[in-house]
Amino acid sequence: MTFTIVARCPRSGQFGAAVSSSSPAVASRCIRVRSGVGAVASQNVTDPALGPLLLDRLAAGDDAARAIEAVSASAPHAAYRQLLAVDATGTSAIFSGANALGIVAEARDVDVACGGNLLASPEVPSRMVAAFQQSDGPLADRLVIAMRAGRDAGGEMGPIHSAGMLVVDRYSWPVVDLRVDWSEEDPIVALEALWQRYRPQMAGYIQRAVDPSGAPAYGVPGER
Repeated sequence: MTFTIVARCPRSGQFGAAVSSSSPAVASRCIRVRSGVGAVASQNVTDPALGPLLLDRLAAGDDAARAIEAVSASAPHAAYRQLLAVDATGTSAIFSGANALGIVAEARDVDVACGGNLLASPEVPSRMVAAFQQSDGPLADRLVIAMRAGRDAGGEMGPIHSAGMLVVDRYSWPVVDLRVDWSEEDPIVALEALWQRYRPQMAGYIQRAVDPSGAPAYGVPGER
């Protein structure tokens, strides 16, 4: 019911993830990122608890493959899960359980892993990886490019209705956390529009968190 990318930017050190699905609010359940640690996803018949477990393993020193192996070996009902991870060195790994739904496919490279289930085509993840690796610029831009490529390669078998994106930088909180929890239209188009609206304001919101005294004005009614 999902197609997903988890990725690392070697220049900025950012980690990011993006996801789309026919299910509502997919990003709230499936994608997780942690500064200096990695980006992960837990999907298919989703167990949201597995994302933090993967990040904990990465933080403790496991590479992506060992973290995926450990969590998939110990998690209840692992045969129903699909797990993706990229670690702090750019190593990537994927686990797709035997009971994952429909057309299940995965692809990975340095700094990126993509996977999906109930796909319209097994080529979806490989098209996403190729689009990511051939792109340049801020990580969030590249995540959107990869999601568009997955959609254009067929995406999910049925219509998609939700999408989301997370990016973490050097702070403990995501600098990008955008979600389209339900749309009757294309949620990836809506997600990209949200990003383009948020992108020029992102630095200001970071400044407000780090040093409000130097932050730009809010520009809202009643502001002093």
